[in-house]
Amino acid sequence: MAICWFVTFVVLLFIELTTVNLVSIWFAVGAVAAVITACFVDSAVIQTLVFIIVSLVALLITKPMVKKFKSSKIEATNLDRVVGKTAIVTKRISASSYGEVKVLGSIWTAASDEVIEVGTHAVVKKIDGVKLLVSKEEK
Repeated sequence: MAICWFVTFVVLLFIELTTVNLVSIWFAVGAVAAVITACFVDSAVIQTLVFIIVSLVALLITKPMVKKFKSSKIEATNLDRVVGKTAIVTKRISASSYGEVKVLGSIWTAASDEVIEVGTHAVVKKIDGVKLLVSKEEK
């Protein structure tokens, strides 16, 4: 039975190494405990209980530590820096056609629900694919 637990360990370890997130490491630890138990006890029920208990304990102990180290904060990219910035309209924008704006030295395709004429200042609300959604700057 120890060989079955060892094969289980190898499979779980392979799954863990091929995935990006922690998926099966806790069960791999439980499988190691089951291998050790199988060397001393012949009962499959006891081995399975050891596997389940050790896996759950490993999960409960390490999950809070993993959450602490894992960053849930979204990092802004270079593109995100234009959101909230003031842009100058270089090509007329209307609800039915795209225009262009210049923001931080770059020309972008822009869309808006309102008509914005050339030379008008606009505020970038968000990025939608490769175009900016803008609105007239309020004074």
